[in-house]
Amino acid sequence: MYYIVMTNKSFNQAATDLESAVIRNGFRVLHVHDLAKTLRAKGVAFNEECKVFEVCNPVQAAKVLSTDMRLNMALPCRISVFTENGKTKIGLIKPAQMLSALSNDVALVEVAKEVEVSTIKMVDEAK
Repeated sequence: MYYIVMTNKSFNQAATDLESAVIRNGFRVLHVHDLAKTLRAKGVAFNEECKVFEVCNPVQAAKVLSTDMRLNMALPCRISVFTENGKTKIGLIKPAQMLSALSNDVALVEVAKEVEVSTIKMVDEAK
């Protein structure tokens, strides 16, 4: 269900490269959540880094929403850059598996597969 790769890049370089890969692949970054910064700002001792990128392709999102509006809760796609025990990783939850758990609609599963191919390509380009 997960697609996670390790990179030799620094956390910051991987985050920068992911943002570039998202744009090159016809998606947009809607928002970046810096979870580590947020936790530390709330007084939580947290030693890892973690940025969650909300990414979207509006054409694909419209296909999903026009078929089943309830799936707005599964959008946008998220790709994370994070550290774990000193190693930088980039990963996502595979859209096709996630969507197939939420819908039996064959057309939606096809859209999710297309998005999955694109998001995995983004991760691979950023690593």
